[in-house]
Amino acid sequence: MYKKIALAIAFSPRIEALIAEVKRLVILFDTELLLIHVGTKTPELEAKLNEMLARHGCDKLRIKVVWKEGKPVKMIVKACEEENVDLLVAGALKQEGLFKYYMGTVGRKIIRKAPCSVLTLIEPKVETSDFSRVVINGTQLEITPYVIERGLEFSKIVKADMVSILNEIKLYGLQMGTASEDSEEEIAQTRRQLVQNEIDYVQKILDTLDPGKLKINIKVTGGKWAVELARFCEKTDANLLVVGDNRKLNFFDRLFPHDLEELLSTLPCNLLIVKK
Repeated sequence: MYKKIALAIAFSPRIEALIAEVKRLVILFDTELLLIHVGTKTPELEAKLNEMLARHGCDKLRIKVVWKEGKPVKMIVKACEEENVDLLVAGALKQEGLFKYYMGTVGRKIIRKAPCSVLTLIEPKVETSDFSRVVINGTQLEITPYVIERGLEFSKIVKADMVSILNEIKLYGLQMGTASEDSEEEIAQTRRQLVQNEIDYVQKILDTLDPGKLKINIKVTGGKWAVELARFCEKTDANLLVVGDNRKLNFFDRLFPHDLEELLSTLPCNLLIVKK
């Protein structure tokens, strides 16, 4: 699924947890690892990094370390482009005094500008995170079939116990279906048909894919998809949310200031943003 995974590192208290997390992913996906540090390379930092890699048993991995100086976002994106990275792993930040997580300015810019998919870990652990309950955004967008395909492949490799695909009833359809003078039964039937349409949309995609032994649930909701995704993840105690970014359609330019800003400001769980 991935040929090269990159980890953007800073020498912070969480660096060892991030190294442990990415080591597990590199082994699961049988891929190369690129470590990117933006800052001055010194013998002391190089020795510190090598010592941590050895302590976490990374000596048998295919690892390349890139040291760059300059603006963090620009240099991280440049390294991913130069090294043909498929997946960039980064940590989110914990807001002081609150049990909420958010993407800082650097994190948001990396997500928007990265040339590859991005996996954001909100609470990296040395014993590695659990991806047993996965939620995939099934909202009807051009990139959605690809998002579902990649989300299922990821879920199979990490051996997820449950995958939920959350779709939404289009608000205009719901409003039209309830604004007429029809009877309550007719309105209810319209709602049921709208829900069935969204289920059929996802099922049609699933029929072209191999889910393996995954247990898959299709859920339909109404409202803004980003808000509903966050609520659903919290309600089901999900530990990975998969959404898509179709750069060709300016997906982030269109939605980021509103729905995604809210999603990224609360980050209910780890977030995988799939890019083609």
